[in-house]
Amino acid sequence: MAEIRPFQAIRPAEGYAERIAALPYDVFSLAEAGAEVEREPLSFLAIDLPELSAAPGEDIYQRAGALLRQRIREGYFIQEETPCFYLYEQTMGGRSQTGVCALTRVDDYLNGVIKRHENTRADKEADRIAHVEGCSAQTGPIFLAYRAKDLIRELTDHIREAETPLYDFVSSDGVGHRVWRVEDEELIEQLYDAFEDVEAFYIADGHHRCAAAVACAKKYRSQNPAYSGEEPWNFILSVIFPDEELRILDYNRVVKDLNGLTKEELLSRLSECFEVASAGGKVAVPSQKGEIGMYLEGEWYLLTLREAYQDDDPVEGLDVSVLQNRVLAPVFHILEPRTDKRIDFVGGIRGSEELVRRVDAEGGAAFLMYPTSLTELFAVADAGRLMPPKSTWFEPKLRSGLLISSLTE
Repeated sequence: MAEIRPFQAIRPAEGYAERIAALPYDVFSLAEAGAEVEREPLSFLAIDLPELSAAPGEDIYQRAGALLRQRIREGYFIQEETPCFYLYEQTMGGRSQTGVCALTRVDDYLNGVIKRHENTRADKEADRIAHVEGCSAQTGPIFLAYRAKDLIRELTDHIREAETPLYDFVSSDGVGHRVWRVEDEELIEQLYDAFEDVEAFYIADGHHRCAAAVACAKKYRSQNPAYSGEEPWNFILSVIFPDEELRILDYNRVVKDLNGLTKEELLSRLSECFEVASAGGKVAVPSQKGEIGMYLEGEWYLLTLREAYQDDDPVEGLDVSVLQNRVLAPVFHILEPRTDKRIDFVGGIRGSEELVRRVDAEGGAAFLMYPTSLTELFAVADAGRLMPPKSTWFEPKLRSGLLISSLTE
């Protein structure tokens, strides 16, 4: 059983949501984030990436907390007087997805009700732990998915039809955002009860933020051995979406050199496991599982995995695993893609044009992937397994700064 809790959100005051809401800190380079904050000084990126404005020698995480408290004092944020649930709808390219923003239990992560599919990096986890502690708040929700339930859909549809949104705006990237507050006690109870029939939540995006929330809870528990389990730091700020509304984009790879091989040698090596065909001057967009597009020296090729190398294992059968095990490791000698500086990962939202641009400018090769499916993600997580790094790219991304959970309510 999955448990959700209402909370007293810190959220933008009327008229400021569009200016404050920001994409997650980790989709920007520092230079890109700096340009965004220069364009919009109220952007939550200034708090998510406090190094943008910290003075020399200043603790950046204390800077983040100070800036958040300053903006609360200045009236840019307010805090709810009573615990509420929220609905968060995003619309992109004519498609909408609506999640319930709530707190989920740290213990549900520890006991496997909240399932993960990726490992985390210690340095990124430590960064978010320090950020949570500096702000005394969780400022960016994790993105959870669940197998859709009719009752939850009926309840969320009713709320959207009956209530006026707190926020309704289109961000600069063309994504529509609407947020509703659920403060009626009867509706809160109905949502709570409906989620009791959900067996598991799956982390779609935000593994590092989730791990940081759990690590903070463990630390505070050790410092407070008489804890009740109801303290705010025992929960994780989450937005929970039904699987039927979600879309995973491709997560592509750029390798910066050919590991000393010529083009002809590389194509020969690849032909051992793949049928290799020129795309005839077109982009080699994979149309099904088992196909990978490759851009090399100005030309696109379609790689189709030979039947002898197909695998039904939930992890080994993933296209990203096939690329790693059949191409990146044996041919390019990239054994640790999480840390190897010869490989870069490019979200599908940037399009094939970004892959072409990088290879034309820097050399090497790019690989255009067929998107991992939610069915594959669920199967890996249910098996207690982990995907290779950068297997999924969910779009649209949740915005930070719209709904914040204080650890000191």
